[in-house]
Amino acid sequence: MNVAAERFGTLAEGAPVLLTGAAGFIGFHTALRYLQAGVPVVGFDNVNDYYDPSLKESRLDILRAYPEFTFHRADLATPNAFADVLAEHGSKLVIHLAAQAGVRYSAENPFAYAASNLDGFLRVLEACRQHGIRHLVYASSSSVYGMNTRVPYAESDDIDHPVSLYAATKRANELMAHSYAHQYGIPVTGLRFFTVYGPFGRPDMAYFFFTRSILEGRPVTVYREGTLQRDFTYVDDIVEGIVRIADVPATPDPDFDRSVANPASSSAPFRIYNIGNHQTETVNALISEIERATNMKANRVELPMPAGDVEMTFADVDGLAERVGFSPSTPLSVGIERFVNWYRSYYRA
Repeated sequence: MNVAAERFGTLAEGAPVLLTGAAGFIGFHTALRYLQAGVPVVGFDNVNDYYDPSLKESRLDILRAYPEFTFHRADLATPNAFADVLAEHGSKLVIHLAAQAGVRYSAENPFAYAASNLDGFLRVLEACRQHGIRHLVYASSSSVYGMNTRVPYAESDDIDHPVSLYAATKRANELMAHSYAHQYGIPVTGLRFFTVYGPFGRPDMAYFFFTRSILEGRPVTVYREGTLQRDFTYVDDIVEGIVRIADVPATPDPDFDRSVANPASSSAPFRIYNIGNHQTETVNALISEIERATNMKANRVELPMPAGDVEMTFADVDGLAERVGFSPSTPLSVGIERFVNWYRSYYRA
């Protein structure tokens, strides 16, 4: 059993970790990491059809191979569904990764984001309050930085100007979490993920549909001539950050100064950390890596930048490194090759 499992056993008091979004991309990899370490996991997911449910079922099939895995197919928006599962298993650590994802989709179906990201998160917070959990770790997003132009993005930066509804719901999650940490003393930690990619990833993400289109000989849609920059972060690095931060519940910041705006810490047990590869790559570089890994050229269709997108994401991860001694480092070339190999195997491409 690895160090993470040993430390988790102390935090959980013998109970399993309760993980929402277990059928999702990051949730699956996080659950698998715990299970491989011998840590029991209770998964919670509604397995919706935002993207191919069969991919989610394939992830669940892998997790179900572990006897330490228990799964509840339920919706966070259903009254008492999550609270009942938490009460049944007595979990003390909750990792909340379920959400309605997608920046562009939030312009098409805004009410889905209110139901999942706002109402659903409120039900998670209420259940954690009622059942005395020791740490709630939840997914935020680099999208909260919105119109911020200061790079690299630091957790202390201004984040009051989101440019998509998705980003606004993630910022709302951070505010909701702080209110519960302040009012009820619940230790809560938010993690701002930066453009996560890797095997078993989300088909709505650029690297996924670029790979699919290139292998199938179909056109690849490229915005703003491929000059948009992203902090691409390999999923194993994200999971390492989650597992490490889960072992150290948020505590009040003794140096917190109310006269200085800092949305990342508080006099309450509340913290926020970036998890990113702390470097930027252009979309052109991403396409080049996929072309190299597939040994095929992309047939590009150039379009202007869509509303709701930002020009750059770039993570300052000093806070994470200081807190848990880790920062992501997987090169894009390595991560994309692993993804393409998985894609070819899974889809027999």
